[in-house]
Amino acid sequence: MKEHGNEEPVFEIGVVIPRRVVQEKDESCDCAYVLVKEFEKVGFVVERVIGIADEFIKVNNSKSVKTLKFDGKEIHWEIGENLLLKLESLEIVKQVFPLHDEKKRKKLLRSWALQWWDFTSQPIDEIYSYYGAKIAIYFAFLGMFTRWMLFPAAFGLTLQLIDFGSLKLVVLPIFFIMVILWAIMFSQFWKRKNSALLARWPISSIVAVDQGYKISGRKSSSWQPPMELMKVFETDRAKEKEIFQRHEWLGRLMRFRNDAIIIFSIICLQLPFELAYAHLYEVLDSDIIKFGLTAIYLFAIQYITKIGGKVSVKLIMNENNENTEKRADSLVYKVFGLYFMQTYIGIFYHALLHRNFSTLRQVLIQRLLLSEVLENLVENSLPYLKYSYKKYRVRHKKNEKGEAREKFQFSSRVEKEYLKPSYSASIGEELEDGLFDDFLELALQFGMILMFACAFPPAFAFAAVNNLMEIRTDALKLLVILRRPVPRAAATVGAWLNIFQFLILMSICTNCALLAWLYDEEGKWKIEPGLAAILIMEHVLLLTKFGFSRFIPEEPAWVRANRAKHTTQAQDMCSKKLLRTISGGVKTFREEKKLD
Repeated sequence: MKEHGNEEPVFEIGVVIPRRVVQEKDESCDCAYVLVKEFEKVGFVVERVIGIADEFIKVNNSKSVKTLKFDGKEIHWEIGENLLLKLESLEIVKQVFPLHDEKKRKKLLRSWALQWWDFTSQPIDEIYSYYGAKIAIYFAFLGMFTRWMLFPAAFGLTLQLIDFGSLKLVVLPIFFIMVILWAIMFSQFWKRKNSALLARWPISSIVAVDQGYKISGRKSSSWQPPMELMKVFETDRAKEKEIFQRHEWLGRLMRFRNDAIIIFSIICLQLPFELAYAHLYEVLDSDIIKFGLTAIYLFAIQYITKIGGKVSVKLIMNENNENTEKRADSLVYKVFGLYFMQTYIGIFYHALLHRNFSTLRQVLIQRLLLSEVLENLVENSLPYLKYSYKKYRVRHKKNEKGEAREKFQFSSRVEKEYLKPSYSASIGEELEDGLFDDFLELALQFGMILMFACAFPPAFAFAAVNNLMEIRTDALKLLVILRRPVPRAAATVGAWLNIFQFLILMSICTNCALLAWLYDEEGKWKIEPGLAAILIMEHVLLLTKFGFSRFIPEEPAWVRANRAKHTTQAQDMCSKKLLRTISGGVKTFREEKKLD
């Protein structure tokens, strides 16, 4: 919205209202007119735009009950009632969404989306001020991940281009050790960068939404904070403690039950399907039949994954999670389990059971190159196609009403913004936004290149090139193709960092198995020096993974110093206020004594 006295818009929203069949003669009774006036009362500059199919408007000071009219219907606006929420509940206001600030959007286009030659350089602070902390943290993570990937990418290309001959069994373990150390250091140094960003931005390191515990049998609110419950049950401490403990453990049992349902579904339903596809792909000789089988598999697995995602969302809605972020993290873990099985089980089958190195590389190339290229094309072209289709539908609907067939022009950018797709997740729109899909793609890529690093070292180079393009294409998608998302607060990347840590552990095991297979080609599995060295290397890397966090602190020294400084200042302010209160009380007591 635009504030009075400022030429530049600070933050804009669009309110969408369907076109009326019956126009009200008295404007003071018209819903849209009253809504515009209410926005103007609180100091907003409002534009009312009549679009092709809808009306657009670019919160309650009423002192008496008003009767409003819309399309022949009467709406009673009670005293103190929020007009916008009431109109939304009656479906008179269709949507409320933020609009792009054109000046800032064009500036970000020049300095961010179109800066192809700056590689990973991004204006993170400007992204934070425009899109909020959650999107800014994602792009900071993506930029750092891409920069760090340049080292293993160069190393992997060197291994691919140079024939080391008999030294291959020596060079590959070195590459594997370097890659694992790289991944461990990246995860730890990202924590340091994350804490530095939080210290630089005005955001708390603890972000919680609608925090509370779910107490059954209470009509006022199913979610209440602990302090409120303390007041309700302060007369009966034993009952209060019993309720807290019961709901805490019931919540844990519900989460355990839901996790068990998802795990058993993956094992009993998805695992046989994945193994059947991997086995058929292994035994078939015709490339045409393999291509057809892969097409059928991709279609079926997408359908299965969507069903699993919907089931996960329904299960999570019944969980007793503390806040929205906890529910979103629960969704991340469950859906990633589905995608983990979908993405990696076939590769494990080729790598560890059949020991078919050529097929393994072929599958890795297909999954890493073709799938990512196709996903990027779909990810960026599908929203544009949806936008074009919506514009066509609006024009076609206008023609069906028998109006003139001249070329329609949308009268304002607010109508164009309304027709653009929203930045939403493919699974669990109720809990997550479009960052869910972006992080999922990044996590699957990380697991692909890391868990099978010894089988296909150039994968890091392909992933680095893909991520360099991903930074700019995602920026273009947000700035041009999609509707501006609502800013969301976040302190970290959430559950995704735990998933990255899990993939690092998995990569240690899988790469050691690949090295053992390369060393023991005959499959005798004798305890020889080479196999013993691989086993020792696995244990050392696992210990390094768990011990590295102790060696490098998660916060830089200046962040800790700033936090200590702010804490000291806050304590000093509290002490001064307390002293003023005490001195004021003593002074009042003396004055009263003199009067007596």
